[in-house]
Amino acid sequence: MYIEVEKGITVFVEDLNPGPNSKTIFFVHGWPLNHSMFSYQFNVLPQHGFRCVAMDIRGNGQSDKPWSGYTYDRLADDIYVVLEALQIRDAVLLGFSVGGAISIRYMSRYEGRHISKLALVDAVSPSFVKMPGSPYGVSKEQAEELISQMYANLPELLNTVSLQFFNRNLGTATLQWFVKMGLDSASYALIKIMQAAVRENVINDLGQIRVPTGIFHGIHDQLIPFKSAELTQQQIKGSKLFPFDNSGHGMPIEQADDFNKKLMEFIQS
Repeated sequence: MYIEVEKGITVFVEDLNPGPNSKTIFFVHGWPLNHSMFSYQFNVLPQHGFRCVAMDIRGNGQSDKPWSGYTYDRLADDIYVVLEALQIRDAVLLGFSVGGAISIRYMSRYEGRHISKLALVDAVSPSFVKMPGSPYGVSKEQAEELISQMYANLPELLNTVSLQFFNRNLGTATLQWFVKMGLDSASYALIKIMQAAVRENVINDLGQIRVPTGIFHGIHDQLIPFKSAELTQQQIKGSKLFPFDNSGHGMPIEQADDFNKKLMEFIQS
């Protein structure tokens, strides 16, 4: 389905609802992907009574691809519009990678409305680049180089990132799937979302989260170091850290069975 989030701009939403008493999980994907990255969750979680709702962030997947609107605030606003439109209550908000940062911003900006639990998965938190209060990210120079590569040769960059994304070789077909998801996005949207990740941070948002929070993070994450997850856990009162010993940055794909089990345990606890 398509939901208008701003005048003339719609986002694509997948809604897998196994029944009237289903617990809702609202998925927010990361850069450079779309909702299809959660296929290994959608295949399983509805069998256990979970309603899985996922949106393609503007500029990605099947959503509209406007020139503007790629700040953390605006992307959090899009989440709010979709939750309101679907009248979702007491959901688990699950944010992956930069989708984790956007979800954190949503929780502070909207005081956690509609949300009863938060799941942060390999989240870009507290920041993508190194800065005071968040020393474990990439350097600003490395981040700017990523953006330069997107201007010069996006397919080549996506191929390179696919090799860094996972902790082990998942085969050519999976890497091609990853690259295809990236190429289904507008290149300028990927650039602008990366620019937002370089420019923004969620350091001041973390202390405003008031719901039970699970932090799921791959030990071998090359893109967002595990130490960032530990720092995030320290900043969110009462949160719990779930380390994944055999994952890099692509845990929902490369360690899907373990992730699904831990996620369900967290939701049901």
